[in-house]
Amino acid sequence: MKYNLICSTCGTTYFEDSHPEICTICQDERQWVPPGGQSWTTTAELLQKHSVKLTRLQDRLYELEINPMFAIGQRALLVLSEKGNVLWDCIPLLDELTIEFIKSKGGLKAIAFSHPHFYSNMNEWATHFDCPVYIHKNDEAHIMVRGTNIRLWDGEEKDLWDGMKLLCIGGHFAGSSILHVPFLSNEGTIICGDTLFLSPSKKHFSVVYSSPNRIPLPIAEIKRIKNRFDHIPFDSFYGYVKTQNLHTDVKEIFEISMAKYV
Repeated sequence: MKYNLICSTCGTTYFEDSHPEICTICQDERQWVPPGGQSWTTTAELLQKHSVKLTRLQDRLYELEINPMFAIGQRALLVLSEKGNVLWDCIPLLDELTIEFIKSKGGLKAIAFSHPHFYSNMNEWATHFDCPVYIHKNDEAHIMVRGTNIRLWDGEEKDLWDGMKLLCIGGHFAGSSILHVPFLSNEGTIICGDTLFLSPSKKHFSVVYSSPNRIPLPIAEIKRIKNRFDHIPFDSFYGYVKTQNLHTDVKEIFEISMAKYV
C-alpha cells in the first residue's frame, strides 16, 4: 500500500488514494495552511530536488536535515547507544545514503516522537529499519497513517535502555514529549521537538500552545510544566532545528524564563 503523498507545508505523509483535500495537521490551530492553498508532493519529487544532510554533533549524536530546506525545516536526531540506537523525530525524506549510514552505525532499535508535526513519513523509516515507533497515546488521534510498527505508550514516562527515557511533558500537544539522554552530558541532555522553544538570543525558553501562531498556554499549565522540569536533571538541550542547541547555563536560563511567565 502506498502512503507517499506529502504535505508541502508540514511534511505529513498520507495514503496516496485517501488523503484529505487540506492537510489535517495544517488545519489545526497550531499549524497553518499557506495563503496560496494546499499543495502536495511525493517522495520521488523530493528525491529529485533534495537530499538528506547528516551532521555529527558529538560522538554519539547526529543531526539529519533535508537540504535544501523543505516543509517546516525540522530535523531528526540520531542517538547512538550501546544497546541500540534511537531516531528522535523524523524528516519527510529517506534516501539510500542515509539508510546505509544508519545501518553502518548499527541500525535503529526505535523511533520516538516529540509531537505530531514531525510524524512525516515515519512508517517508511520504521519499515526500512524494522523497528517500533513510540508515540504517546494522548496524540493518537493525530496519526494520519497507522502503520504496523507504531507502539503507543501511556503515562508520564517510558524507560528505554542505557538510562534513556521518554518523558511526556504536554503543553504544545497533550502528548508532547522529550527524550532524556543521561550519557550525552554531565547532568543529562534534553532532546526536544518544540515542547520547549529556545529564542534566537538563546536567553529564553518559551512553552506555548502554538509558537508560529503565537497562542499561549494557560498559566496553570505553564506552572505544571515548570514543576515537571524541576524533577528532570539536564545541562544540555537540543531543539527542533539546529539553531536551538544550548549547552551553557541551560537549567538557569529555563528557571529565569519560567519566572517571567508566573
